[in-house]
Amino acid sequence: MKYIPYNRLAVVNYAQKWAFSRNPKYYNFDNVGGDCTSFASQCIYEGSQKMNYTKDLGWYYINGNNKSPSWSGVEYLHQFLINNKGIGPQAMETTQTKIEIGDIAQLSFEGEQFGHTLVIVGIDSKFTLRGIKIASHTLDSFDKPIAEYNFQKIRWLHIEKVGV
Repeated sequence: MKYIPYNRLAVVNYAQKWAFSRNPKYYNFDNVGGDCTSFASQCIYEGSQKMNYTKDLGWYYINGNNKSPSWSGVEYLHQFLINNKGIGPQAMETTQTKIEIGDIAQLSFEGEQFGHTLVIVGIDSKFTLRGIKIASHTLDSFDKPIAEYNFQKIRWLHIEKVGV
């Protein structure tokens, strides 16, 4: 397997451009469970430029009716990123102090299931939640401190590389 670097600046630039609107190339999932994970996937795609077309277990988007579960589902995206050893982005769960821009945070509001996906777009300090800035859809935001969310649990996904 060959690898290419993940373009973190491309992730942030895409997030800034589309945080408060919708890219017409992608279906808007706001009215069917939320658009947060689809938006995060769009951002990750901008940084990786590779989709994984493995049926059911991959990570891809062709249209709103032809996409992988991981494109728009919080848990499915998590599972794809941490288990992927093939084409596309590959990630590991990490600690708050090891994240970088372009990485992903997922929140559990009630402490059981994770239900919201955010893109890290700025880091003033890795040692305080107020210093970590995110972009998201559903609750459209850009450069918002993650500390402004009311959540019980958080997990950090560091995208390490992209398989080609």
